Amino acid sequence: MNLLLDTHVALWAITDNHNLSDIARALIQAPRNTLWVSTVSLWEISIKHGLGRGDMPVSGTDALHYFSQAGYHLLSIEPEHAVGVEGLPSHHQDPFDRLLVAQALAEPMRLLTHDRTVASYSDTIILV
Repeated sequence: MNLLLDTHVALWAITDNHNLSDIARALIQAPRNTLWVSTVSLWEISIKHGLGRGDMPVSGTDALHYFSQAGYHLLSIEPEHAVGVEGLPSHHQDPFDRLLVAQALAEPMRLLTHDRTVASYSDTIILV
């Protein structure tokens, strides 16, 4: 199964953070799953880390390195992802999360998230 990790799930996985649920850990470690991280997440990490936000433990550059070391595939932002955002219900105003949802729906992939609001978009999203 193709799994797109949301930003926090991806960060928690590479830093072995206690916030990563057992379900998320099992899905991430299952050999049958292919793990993806979006350039959206790298953009979000870079912006928030650059602003000194405490919830970004690594820089975008470091995150890219760690994601690569972990064997995660990188999902680029395609035009259909960008325009897919406008068709989404307005459950959530966070542009990073909305673009991740649009990517997951367009590819298709299952999006792993810890955010209940993001999970309300589609049954293809897995709340962990």
